[in-house]
Amino acid sequence: MIEQKGQLTHNEVIKAAVPTLAGTIAATLKDPTADRFSEDDAQFLKFHGIYQQDDRDLRKTGKKYILMVRGRIPGGVMTTAQWRQFDELADRYGNHSLRVTTRQSIQFHGVLLSGLGPLVKAINEALLSTLAACGDVNRNVLAPPTPAYTRAREAVFADCLRVAEALKPRTRAYHAIWIDGVQLDLEDPVNKDFVDPLYGKTYLPRKFKTGFVIPPVNDLDILADDLGFIAIVEDERLVGYNLAVGGGLGRSHGNAATYPRLADVIGFLPPEKVVDVAKAVLTIHRDYGDRTDRKHARLKYVVQERGVDWTRAEVERRAGIRLEPPRPFHFTHTHDLLGWHEAVDGTRFFGLHVENGRIRDVPEKRMKSALREIAGRFPHLEFRLTGNQNVILARVPPADQAAVDALLQDHGINTRRQATVLHAAAMACVALPTCGLALAEAERHLPGLIDRLEQLLAELGLPDQEIIIRMTGCPNGCARPYTAELAFVGKAPGRYQVWVGGNASGTRLNRVWRETVKDTEIEAELRPLFARFREERQPGERFGDWAARVLWNEPAS
Repeated sequence: MIEQKGQLTHNEVIKAAVPTLAGTIAATLKDPTADRFSEDDAQFLKFHGIYQQDDRDLRKTGKKYILMVRGRIPGGVMTTAQWRQFDELADRYGNHSLRVTTRQSIQFHGVLLSGLGPLVKAINEALLSTLAACGDVNRNVLAPPTPAYTRAREAVFADCLRVAEALKPRTRAYHAIWIDGVQLDLEDPVNKDFVDPLYGKTYLPRKFKTGFVIPPVNDLDILADDLGFIAIVEDERLVGYNLAVGGGLGRSHGNAATYPRLADVIGFLPPEKVVDVAKAVLTIHRDYGDRTDRKHARLKYVVQERGVDWTRAEVERRAGIRLEPPRPFHFTHTHDLLGWHEAVDGTRFFGLHVENGRIRDVPEKRMKSALREIAGRFPHLEFRLTGNQNVILARVPPADQAAVDALLQDHGINTRRQATVLHAAAMACVALPTCGLALAEAERHLPGLIDRLEQLLAELGLPDQEIIIRMTGCPNGCARPYTAELAFVGKAPGRYQVWVGGNASGTRLNRVWRETVKDTEIEAELRPLFARFREERQPGERFGDWAARVLWNEPAS
């Protein structure tokens, strides 16, 4: 690890002091008078897949502390038994909803401290985990969810599992706290001097994201990850991966030193080297990432400032490999296949649109109940979470398709037309009321805004025009706004920064079009822009491509 100039952040200090990441979490769990964890323990909790939050809708009457718990589900694949367990846990300990994340995971919201221990233990009993779902470590590893394109997906998924296991932190504090229910003795030299064999004593400077994808589909926005493996498939056989390094979308308002960045594709490697290369890239972040400024601590800044050639040489040195030149590939789109389709093995699968990832029951659409019943009646099915916050019901025998379809329709899900094109392509982060970083609404607000924009487009003679629209409550970029064709990034209550010019394939960043727009003025601001698009677009040209060509003078993707 290179010597850092400047004062280390508080997070670095506490990681060095308690390298097991145990803190006093177990002691607080056993304290019947406690309603929250200490500020330091709240940082350690993130490594265990847990965020301490409060319900911001209730702040006027005092803080009500709650917790968000995120599962680590490599590749987003769950058995029906695991789904039933998660469904039950959401009712028992959460707010009766499950939220699919952009990293193929599930979050529980509204968890009280009294239910935290039993919830996390039950997740582990379901043979899943929350370890490293958050924190300064490698997060949930992504894999292509859609079974319609190539048999090579199974080989890619196997590599995803290998990398997820290899990059998992090894502290025994997780098992001690959540399975055994004991507080580690922090003065015991075994714990005080613990050094993770991969991460070292202080882990990474910030989070690290890894994913796998199979062209031409980029349904995981792979270039937004720190580390991406782009599968090269020939005659249904996986021959290797193009390596992408240095992506990341987080930024801060008013801080020009922070910015979104797409990963560079730096070489090609054979499948058997994925673990060695993954460790090499991760340890570059470990050793060179900025530990004095968490806003400047992601791997993307190392790659940007040291250069692609340096990065490639460092990967080759650490992995003991000579990367070949990247193989040709092309991305066409980032969307999921919704509705019924045939998989490459002859089974059927159903792509279920989940607006902003929130699975719950409402009077007109009882989605949570439908999925629970499907998991119980068809135990041979597989649940796959997508990076677009949807759910795929996979491995459906042709003989069961009609029954599954009927069950969905009986619960209010229109299996023929689940959403309009604008709603189907939209995505938002959680934001208010639970996220402490949110400056404005996102999940609760975007559906209504989409309705308004659909009406505006129809008035302009552009009905059913697909535009990838994303909204976040702050600039951190959790819903990947900076690759969208049109994005709203929260700046204050009811005020958004507007970005335009991303593309459908996830290979181009957008740019700021308006620094601040009031929510009530969005239609007035966008009307002339959409009118120009209608008049100036080339045949078949999408809104994002038009904006990049006309507004930013960028070449077509």
